[in-house]
Amino acid sequence: MRLLIVEDTPQLARALAEGLKKSGIVADLVGDGLHADQLLQSERFDAVLLDLTLPRLDGLEVLRRLRARGDDVPVLVLTARGSTLDRVQGLNEGADDYLAKPFELAEVEARIKALVRRRHGRPAPVLQLGPLRYDTVSRRYQLGEAPLEVTPREHAVLEALLLKAGQPVAKQALCDRLCNLDDAVTPDAVEIYVHRLRKKLAGTALSIRTLRGLGYLLEAGSGDA
Repeated sequence: MRLLIVEDTPQLARALAEGLKKSGIVADLVGDGLHADQLLQSERFDAVLLDLTLPRLDGLEVLRRLRARGDDVPVLVLTARGSTLDRVQGLNEGADDYLAKPFELAEVEARIKALVRRRHGRPAPVLQLGPLRYDTVSRRYQLGEAPLEVTPREHAVLEALLLKAGQPVAKQALCDRLCNLDDAVTPDAVEIYVHRLRKKLAGTALSIRTLRGLGYLLEAGSGDA
């Protein structure tokens, strides 16, 4: 999962990023609203953590511009503004959820995952396709009756494919999930992770198909593409 954290307190932003990284969530950090607005126009994220009190451009204006562009990326507002009026204003501008400071990391993580599941039409904490099951709370895969052992990057690729099972996922979208702005992953590397996953799914009712020009498709079927 790729996350954008928009927070002007560096220590808090870094603490959030480090804490969420343990759950496989890769975060990019920006400290002002204008930079965030520009980044949201050029990059794709699975969710956004947005502070309201920001330099250069207020968080509410970032949110207004985002929704005016028709971007439906889930936004969790994190702010010291805890009044009912502030919460209502943020939700009216298009925020999906609201959490007042101070907060617990575990709650931030749970809310992010819930927003992403909701966006993909998968409200249940367990995702399943054929013999593959994924517990979004424990972040563990099971293939048939046995655990499916995957590396962190294989995990991220498989999660992206499973969230959009039956739909193609572009190679660039998988690159974005595997890296942040300071740690680039090449399309060739994505091919390696897909190849490894195909080997681990071999002999099951699942396959990862390559759709030329569109990306990769995880489906319940037989054989590799």
